[in-house]
Amino acid sequence: MRREKPHYRLECWRLAFDFVPIAYQIAHSFPATERYELASQLRRAATSVPLNIAEGAGRYSSAEFSRFLLIARGSVTELDTILLLAERLGYMTSTQTDEAIAALDRITGLINGLLKSLRPKE
Repeated sequence: MRREKPHYRLECWRLAFDFVPIAYQIAHSFPATERYELASQLRRAATSVPLNIAEGAGRYSSAEFSRFLLIARGSVTELDTILLLAERLGYMTSTQTDEAIAALDRITGLINGLLKSLRPKE
């Protein structure tokens, strides 16, 4: 039985975790020449998002958590650019890109909300 972990309760972590297999599926559809280039970068950036959210949630301070959320948000931005490049190179359709980016936009919004909630109250 899995024990409840702090990051399991975070919707941004759940959506980012669910995006990883989508990213792997997208990467798998790239040409073999991209296996160690753009496809690899896509997989690494996708896994970075839930990993950093989880690591931050396991830290002891809001400042540390915020730092890891900012790293996760940077990885989402990287993913956005990778997807746009993949479309430009003809590896994805605009519909596929739009759907993937919409999922990333939702994750970014949730990360931003969480960051806002962690800011010290003035």
